[in-house]
Amino acid sequence: MDKERIKGAAQEISGSIKKAVGRLVGSKKLETEGKIDSATGAIRTAVGEGKDTVRDVLKDGKP
Repeated sequence: MDKERIKGAAQEISGSIKKAVGRLVGSKKLETEGKIDSATGAIRTAVGEGKDTVRDVLKDGKP
């Protein structure tokens, strides 16, 4: 498993928490930061999954 997948998943969770706290306390700034962190985490996760797929194809010869 690629490190980007792990970092991405952690960032998604962190962003979701930040977004929820922002909503709870009425902070649009914190809520927006949470949305951005979640989106960035999703991208990192996708990049990690892509790296894993490429690695598997190169290793096994099939996806």
